[in-house]
Amino acid sequence: MRVLVVLPTYNESENIDQVLRRIRAALPEGGILVVDDGSPDGTADMAEAVGRELGGIDVLRRTEKAGLGSAYRAGFAWGLGRGWDAFVEMDADLSHDPDALPALVAPLSEGFDLVVGSRYVPGGSIPHWRWHRRVLSQGGNLYAALLLGLHVTDSTSGFRAYGADILGRMDLGAVRAEGYGFQIEMVHEVLAHGGRVTEVPIRFVDRVKGKSKMSMHIVVEALVLVTWWALVRVGRALWRPRGGDTTPARPV
Repeated sequence: MRVLVVLPTYNESENIDQVLRRIRAALPEGGILVVDDGSPDGTADMAEAVGRELGGIDVLRRTEKAGLGSAYRAGFAWGLGRGWDAFVEMDADLSHDPDALPALVAPLSEGFDLVVGSRYVPGGSIPHWRWHRRVLSQGGNLYAALLLGLHVTDSTSGFRAYGADILGRMDLGAVRAEGYGFQIEMVHEVLAHGGRVTEVPIRFVDRVKGKSKMSMHIVVEALVLVTWWALVRVGRALWRPRGGDTTPARPV
């Protein structure tokens, strides 16, 4: 199974060298695609330099910061067009441990379409998080699970692996959310297309170097989108003719 790690970046010059080397050590046969949104700090140039040394590293340069979801959609389309079998999402700031990659990817070989690296299944952890951050995160995940029927403990996790088949069946161009909303929408899309989802425990740590990209706007976007998708889901269920199509409604 040929695995492509899609790594969105924006101003990650302090982390890019280390994260690329650690990914390569964890998945020696895998490929890496850095999707850089015009980082002014030279992240793309540094990634290309490491790529010339290690091989198997490509850089997709974009002219401006267009968002996490947009970066992943571009990376998936790039990889699908080149025949990769599986795709990994992860952050470039080392909050996701590259050493966990083999365990994250392994369930794809067992027939799962999406493997979510979860902070909230047994064995998962978030060291040093304050209680209010944990409550916000777990509360958001519970809210999404209840309203959308996801049955996933950590649908906002950005450390995950997809099989190429499920991504190929989806209309990635119709997935519009960014940030947490993108992660939730992708879980919903996989399930709506009949995909199998499982979770494996991960240890999530806050970045040590660089500046966090998280903002209240991203959190609010996710909550608003989940509420809207749930209303659409209920509306379609109420208006669906008896005996009609019972396929789960996708977010719009």
